[in-house]
Order: sequence, then C-alpha cells, then structure tokens
Amino acid sequence: MANHLHDALFGRHDGSARDFLILPDGTRLSHAAFGDLAARYAGAFVAAGLKPGDRVALQLEKSPDMLAAIAGAIRAGIVFLPLNTAYTPAEVSYFVTDAGARLLLCDGRNAGALAAIAEGAGAALGVVNADGSGAFAEAARAAAPAPVAARRADDLAALLYTSGTTGRSKGAMMSHANLLSNAEVLVDYWRFTDRDVLLHALPIFHTHGLFVAINVALLAGCPMIFLPRFDADEVIRLMPQATAMMGVPTFYTRLLDDPRLTSDLARTMRLFISGSAPLLAETHRQWETRTGHRILERYGMTETNMITSNPYAGARRAGTVGFPLPGIELKVCDGEGRDVPEGEIGTLEVRGPNVFQGYWNMPEKTAEELRADGFFITGDLGRVDADGYVTIVGRGKDLIITGGYNVYPKEVELALDDLPGVLESAVIGAPHRDYGEGVVAVVVPEAGARLDEKTILDALAGGLARFKQPKAVIFRTSLPRNTMGKVQKNLLRDEVKAIFTT
Repeated sequence: MANHLHDALFGRHDGSARDFLILPDGTRLSHAAFGDLAARYAGAFVAAGLKPGDRVALQLEKSPDMLAAIAGAIRAGIVFLPLNTAYTPAEVSYFVTDAGARLLLCDGRNAGALAAIAEGAGAALGVVNADGSGAFAEAARAAAPAPVAARRADDLAALLYTSGTTGRSKGAMMSHANLLSNAEVLVDYWRFTDRDVLLHALPIFHTHGLFVAINVALLAGCPMIFLPRFDADEVIRLMPQATAMMGVPTFYTRLLDDPRLTSDLARTMRLFISGSAPLLAETHRQWETRTGHRILERYGMTETNMITSNPYAGARRAGTVGFPLPGIELKVCDGEGRDVPEGEIGTLEVRGPNVFQGYWNMPEKTAEELRADGFFITGDLGRVDADGYVTIVGRGKDLIITGGYNVYPKEVELALDDLPGVLESAVIGAPHRDYGEGVVAVVVPEAGARLDEKTILDALAGGLARFKQPKAVIFRTSLPRNTMGKVQKNLLRDEVKAIFTT
C-alpha cells in the first residue's frame, strides 16, 4: 500500500537536485537534501517508539527543520499537531493531553516550561531549534532514514486545533485526502507551475502557510523563498526574485506603508493572494494603484482548507471571496438548513473532499456541525449574488479574526471573568487596518474595584496567547442586554467600531 499524501507531495521529488527552499541568507536546500532530512526525522520518530497513527505535537519556530519534522511525520504515518508559537504552556498542556500526543517537540528556550507539561501528559519532550540544533534535531540527523509507512487516503494526517465558542478548543481531523484534494485544485485554479517562485512569509502552524502555500508549491514543483516571519524589508528585498506571494491583509497594509512598493518592484510577480481575514476594499484599490496587480482574495477554514476563490483570469471583486472551488458545493441556508433565496443572507454550508472528518474525541460537536449528508455548517454568514460571487457578511459564532488568527470571544471572556475585581465582560472585534479586526474587551468592574487597562492586560499576558489578548479595554457599569438577558454585542460593536480607526 502507498502513502497517499507523502507520495504525492514528496515522492515525486525523490533525488531531485532542484531548489526547494531558498533561505534569506541565500542558502539553498534541494528537494533531495530536504527529503533526506525528512526521512531521518521519520527515523527519529520510529526510534522514539512512535507508530503509524500516533500523535506528535510541534511548537517550533518556523524553519527547514520544523518543515522536515512535519514531512517526516507524514512519511512515518504519524499524525502531527502544529501549534502556534504564541500559545502559553497552559494552552499547550490542553492540546497535548487532549490529542494523547506521545511526543512534544519544542524550541530549547521553552523546554524548561514545557518539560512538566509533557510529563503530565505522558509525552516525551524533544528539542528542535530553528538552526538545526537541539537534542532531537541532532538525533534526527544521526538516525537511519525510515521507510515510507503505508497510509490510505482516509487515514488521519493532522490535527489542527481551533478554538470553541465554549472556550474548549476542538481538534479538526484532516485526512490525507482532505489535504491533497485541496492542494490539487488550488495548483490548477491559481495556475502554479514549476516556473514559479513562491515568497513564503506565513507561519507554518496554520492552514494558510502549511496546507495551502507549501502543499501548492510541492505539487507544482516550484521553489519557495522561505522567510522565518513577515518582515517588510525582507519581503521588499526578495520580491524581485519571486513570482507569487500568499499573505494576510496585514502583509499588504504594511507593504503599502512603504514607499519602496512600486510597480517596478513587483515586475516579476504574477500573483498576490490574500486570506485568513477580510481585506478592505481600500487596500485592494491602493495595491492595484501602486503595483498594477489586483489581489486575489479567497476564503477557507481550519476544518475545510480553501472553499472559495476569486478567479485567476476573471474579475477579482473587492469585498467578495469569489466562487466555490471546483468539486466543492456551497449553499446559503437558514437556521433549519433550508436554502435561502439568491442574494439573501444565511449560514454558509459546504461539502466536498476538502471537508474534515470531524472533531477529535467530540462526536456530539461533530454531529452538531457536520450533517449526515456531508455538509459542514461553517457558522459564517454570507450571500451569493446573481453572478455567483460569495460575500462573507458576518460570523454567527462571534469569531474574531485578527492578523489571520481565530479568536473566540468566550475563551477571552472566561479569562477576564476570573480576574479579581471583574464582575463580567464581553469581548468583541472592531475593524483594524493592520489586523483586520482587533480584540476589544468591555469590562464591568465589581463594586468598589479599582481597575485600569494596564492591570487587565498584565493579568491576561501569562494565560492567553498574544494574538488573543485585547488591544483595547473599555470599562462600563453594565452590559446592554435584551429582554431574554442576552448581551447585545451588536450594540457594543457599534459603540467601538471606530476605536482603532480614528
């Protein structure tokens, strides 16, 4: 039996001397060299006692070694959990324990804080530093390459944790077929070939940077300029060597702030793609004026990868996310799952080979959001116009997307309500030029409590990832409620909608 995902992404490059990763200092790693390193990481996993189907969690800085560890997990048939580097030890503890991970890989700087976490979860701890040092990285380089483990198309490849509205994160189960089918569609839809060079400045613990950008590059056979993080100076310096870039709105707004962004700088580029958060129509206009390129905006979710995209050759309409991708069905429904008339707003539901297998160890939650006929209830509100363009108008689950990362208000509210002197709170998103949305906390203090913004933010810093922390705190004597006692967040959103823009 073959290994469905490995063979498609990596097997076709066995022994290839073509460039795969181009690092900022000019170092180049060929497909053959990367494949050898990945095979040795697979060997290190096997030597550590991991078997196909076991889980490995990775909270690592973006580097060739992190990517090789992921590729090694795929080769060995091991399910991988890429974790945001901003997650606190308390958050990592939940993910590792819930997934039953047998191994946690971390940066050496965090090993002290995570050692007890790993031990408490029954997992081994391995150190992999971005420069290739660290005990596990060194063990991988010394390991014998492991053979490719047999894996079927419907076998689990990855667990991606996404926050839940109740504060409990959910592990979205992605199969080999889920990941491969989406990448195959995107290569064709966005016309990637081996002549492209992808400028990669996204994190790789996230669907966008890992399953979209890297899988597309692997299937197309094109090299990537592999930046450890987004840095406007580096992106501007290296853009003339690239043909395509995938980014979040923050990338584009920050580049627009730099006078060096011109049509001449972008002369080698054929495609700029944006996702993970809404792109303002003004950003579209400014980018086209400055570079001559129209940004291609698309829409996806952790549970589905990419769902829709503006066309490559047709009109890329600002404010829309384009059409459903080939092979993916999308419908707009009312609360009972019935189709609404064309142009009206409803909840988006999607079905296709890209849709995940369900939530890890959460059969009831899976049944709530994944219908028996295969349609996934996204929770996003949208409409489809007469030309078939999809527009996202809101999120039924109050999700905040800030800088491309998902923040569920309930998780932040629980942390706020636990603080001394806080009676209750409400967390909402407000438009933010750089981040798409900024997190705003509305706090009601207990009688006599003396609270200020700094006290609140300092108290949250150790327990919540930075992207989840409020960018503004507002104090009120009470929260607006309807006759049923439900907080009217729509009123709060109206109240703070200009807090970051004026």
